[in-house]
This record gives sequence, C-alpha cells and structure tokens, in this order.
Amino acid sequence: MAPGLDAMRRISGRLSDLSRRSYQNPYTAVEWPGELDPEAHWFTSPELLSLYGTPVWETFDESTRRRLAFLEAANFYSLNIHGEKSLMKGLAARLYRPDLQPISEYLHHFLDEENKHSIYFGGFCTRYAKVYRSRHVPFELEQSRDIADFLFFAKTLVFEELADRYNWLQARDERLHPLARFINDNHHREEARHLVFGRELVRLLWRESSWDERVRDDIRLQLGQFLAASWREYYNPDVYADLGLDEPWELAELAWSAPSQRAHRRRTSARCVEFLAAEHILSEEPSDAF
Repeated sequence: MAPGLDAMRRISGRLSDLSRRSYQNPYTAVEWPGELDPEAHWFTSPELLSLYGTPVWETFDESTRRRLAFLEAANFYSLNIHGEKSLMKGLAARLYRPDLQPISEYLHHFLDEENKHSIYFGGFCTRYAKVYRSRHVPFELEQSRDIADFLFFAKTLVFEELADRYNWLQARDERLHPLARFINDNHHREEARHLVFGRELVRLLWRESSWDERVRDDIRLQLGQFLAASWREYYNPDVYADLGLDEPWELAELAWSAPSQRAHRRRTSARCVEFLAAEHILSEEPSDAF
C-alpha cells in the first residue's frame, strides 16, 4: 500500500494548506441568539423532513410543520454529533501509524475540523433543544487491519456524503433561520475537503487491496447495511413523540416506507452510490436503504 499512499501526499498537503487558510475559531465565529422560536422560522428545509410527502404531512398546519423542522434540525445535528464522535476516535487511532505517515498531516486537520463541527452542532442542541440519542449499534468484528481501515474510511465517506447533501441544500435555502444556514454552510465548506480526501483514499485502498471475492462481497454487505442504518436514524420516533404525535414507532415505519421518502433517499444518496458503483465497491444498489 505504501506506493499508493505516497501518491496521496500531494493531495494531503494541498488540503492541509486549504484547512490552514480557512481556519476559524468556533467559539467566536457565531453569535448564538438568546432564544429561538421554533414556530416563527424554518430550521430544516421542509422538503428534507422525514414526513414530507406522506399522508400525515397533509394534516399538519404551518406551525406544526415548523416545529417538526426545528426538532428534525436537532436530530440531524445529533446524528452528526454521534457520527463525529466515532469518526474522531477512528482518526485519533490512526494519527501516528508509520504506514499512514503520508496522510498524517491532513488527518490532524480532519480531526480538528470534526471537533469544531461538534461544537456547532452541540451548541445548537444544548442551547435550544437536546441531543437525541442514537440507536445505531456498531458491531465490533474481528478483522484484519487493512479491512478495518477500508471500512472505517468508506463508512466515513458514506456518512459524510449524506450529511453534506443536506448541508449544501440548506445553506442555500433562504427560508431558513440565519443560524441554521450558517451551521449548514460552515459544515459543507469543510466537508467538501473531507470528501475529496475520502474519495481518493477509499479508491486507493480498494484498488490496491488483494482481497478475494468472498471478502469483497462481505465488505459490500457491510457498506449496504451501514447506508440503510444511517438513513434509518433520520426517521426518529423520539422526534415524533416530542412533537406530540401518536404511535411514533408506527409513524416512523410509515414514513420510511412512503414512496416519496424512498425516492428522496435514493435521490440524496445518488452521488455516493454512483461513486461506489463506479469503483466496483458496490455491485448493486443497497435495496434495504431504498
């Protein structure tokens, strides 16, 4: 793997330069309002809400839709908090490995930026809402280091591709409260560098591996399951319960199965799935996610 990773040195250096030039202090970059009114503003683009396009959406008045948007903003930020905790742990564990030395400089920036993202997401949730729990339970498997590395970076790419699509759309949505637009825009700007790095590294690790087809099929299965599990957390029964809706678990299943939501997940996942398919990392669309 060394020759390929050495070729990543130039990309790692260029991205590190960009990170240094765009560095910001998360404690001074945003002025937090004293309070927010969930019914006066949109905090999530309505088209991205988990109940949008379902029969129950049509029963909501405008204030209920906006309260749902506020709660789902907190849920989205919570998903990022939980995901970034795992991501930071994995990055820290790989910082000083000799075989990863060509990319270690950028791993430092990657870790630093993920920590700053958590400050913004946590700042919103702890000031105005709450940090929603995660129901995603990772299973620790005995794996060789090369497979564990690939799955770590590939799952990171999947997680960030989905979140970044939401960030990109909401940063440009003038209907949203300025704070929501700032958080999404800030995250997108730094995630854009992470995604460049992630795609190149995942491509490299896959192409230079010597795994047989049995191992590759198992990796494909795990990635498909991770994509579906990541999407599942966008349909959070705790959000529906906080909104005062009856039978939140049943509602989560109804929303998950709604044709409009299936189409939304496929559309939002398209760039990620197309990349993985083009590299033959996925051999077919993960049907459980859509």
